[in-house]
Amino acid sequence: MAATLHLYVETDPSAGFCFGVINAINKAEEALTAGKPLYSLGELVHNEEENNRLREMGLQTIQHPDLHLLYNQRILFRAHGEPPDSYVAAHNNNNEIIDATCPIVTGLQKQIERSYRSGERIYLYGKATHPEVTGIAGYINNDLVVFNELDELDMDTIARKITLYSQTTQSIDKFQQIVDALLAADVEVNVKNTICRSVAHRKPVLQEFCRQFDKIIFVAGQDSSNGKFLYQVCRDTNPNTYFISKAEEIQSRWFAAEEHVGISGATSTPLWLLAEVKRYLEKL
Repeated sequence: MAATLHLYVETDPSAGFCFGVINAINKAEEALTAGKPLYSLGELVHNEEENNRLREMGLQTIQHPDLHLLYNQRILFRAHGEPPDSYVAAHNNNNEIIDATCPIVTGLQKQIERSYRSGERIYLYGKATHPEVTGIAGYINNDLVVFNELDELDMDTIARKITLYSQTTQSIDKFQQIVDALLAADVEVNVKNTICRSVAHRKPVLQEFCRQFDKIIFVAGQDSSNGKFLYQVCRDTNPNTYFISKAEEIQSRWFAAEEHVGISGATSTPLWLLAEVKRYLEKL
């Protein structure tokens, strides 16, 4: 017979959706109450369980090629933002746009556009395929250098004067390391720290939370950049950290007979899912 587990479980009070995701979901839920079809351009959040919940409410997900096939419909642009071409394509087919772009992303788009018009050479620390980055690039005709690792840059051929931005969900520590390395290579850097404060401020709070427990269960979607970053923060602080996307992935063999377990998640992880994970653990 398996040994009885006594798990004392707490949820991270700083976990849950960031403002941008809350705003996007609220707009989707409000629009869905009208009973008309609603299409999200790309999955609304990087969380499979939350997307499934919204799908059951009637939200349909489309991709960019589908924009040219939809007429007289309602299309929601998610928090990541979209390039100008998406607005043009939607309006050309007489679609109604429900714009849920995060205000922080909108601010970044405008900043980069101003820099570009001023003739600055723009470098962006981020993932080239991330929807936020592709949206930003569309505002300046893709005339920028996007990199996710320092070794992607050739210090011998890099422009000697650049303006450096960041995708809003990147690591603040890594961003500073990049700035230091560029300065050490005699590159003149106009630093624009555009990392979202709700992301940057989570790290020290999360580290303090992780130190209090024997084990950490970190809940996030497989495609969440923020989730991967914060999971690594947890793992570096408490090596006994496990990444899951839903409660059913938890394995009882991870735990000793009596342990304190902490639960946290990404800024795209809903509180209802964290509560579900907590109930699952308590049943063990």
